[in-house]
Amino acid sequence: MACIATKGLNGEHRLASDIKAWQVKKMKKLTGFYPGSFDPVTNGHLDVIERACRLVDTLYVGVGMQVGKKPLLSDSDRVSLLEQTIDPIAARRETIVKVVRFEGRMVHKARDLDAKLIIRGLRDTTDYNYEMQMVGMNSQMAPDLQTVFVPSSPHVRHIAASLVRQITAMGGDVSAFVPPLVLQALKKL
Repeated sequence: MACIATKGLNGEHRLASDIKAWQVKKMKKLTGFYPGSFDPVTNGHLDVIERACRLVDTLYVGVGMQVGKKPLLSDSDRVSLLEQTIDPIAARRETIVKVVRFEGRMVHKARDLDAKLIIRGLRDTTDYNYEMQMVGMNSQMAPDLQTVFVPSSPHVRHIAASLVRQITAMGGDVSAFVPPLVLQALKKL
């Protein structure tokens, strides 16, 4: 059996099998922050979360608490539903995913969490135009944070939480747009 060795930066020899472990130890961990209202969490949100997990080692999903805005689901319900629906994604992608609450400007929460990337999902050009304005504002307030756009997969690109809320309010079927756990919660409203 052949053994491959390489010379390290300090002149030390390392076995090829040890190189990956050494490189991983030396790599900086990357943390992302994906903020939103998640009222309710949709299959589109979960698509963005899953795809964002490919980019970072730790992903914080921030549930925004907006004063003066009446959400469909309570703050605690949104957090709980997200926690329950992201567990399989975190396990599948081998990424640390945590749900956090935040109030106020999301750049402050991102910094508090030591995130370097702000994750934003894009469905279409309307989202892009709005998000570009946000990037401009955020870059003025927090130039150390970078925004990464994650385009929605084609099969969920049409899903919008606002439309899910409207369909739910009219008694319609939203089972194609939300995970089963969220559907159960919406039926109780």
